[in-house]
Amino acid sequence: MTRHWTPLALAYLVLAIAGLVVTWTFNAIAIAEGNDFIGDLVSSGPAVSSITNDLLVVAIAGSILIIVESRRIGMRFAWLYIVGSAVTAFAFTFPLWLAMRERRLAARRAQSVRHETPPAGTA
Repeated sequence: MTRHWTPLALAYLVLAIAGLVVTWTFNAIAIAEGNDFIGDLVSSGPAVSSITNDLLVVAIAGSILIIVESRRIGMRFAWLYIVGSAVTAFAFTFPLWLAMRERRLAARRAQSVRHETPPAGTA
């Protein structure tokens, strides 16, 4: 079977890697400085609270999309992306899921083309 790494899947994969590196760079700084991560999110003023709630709503909507779309196209273990976001970052797991979704769709397209093409020598 072909690997199905389309340009779009690769773009999502690059975003996933960037999301992991960027978020964990700041997480490491916060841990090294002994910061109260959750406390900082909710008590550092209206701007931080705004973006925190903004991203929380997006993460919830994205999690619903992950479950619904994964079921629709037959991707297994979709819940791992959501659980993984709690220990890494949604900025990592969501683009990673998008990359795997794109690969799944490319594989389905390739399979569909194979089933539609008549075997050589028959016409």
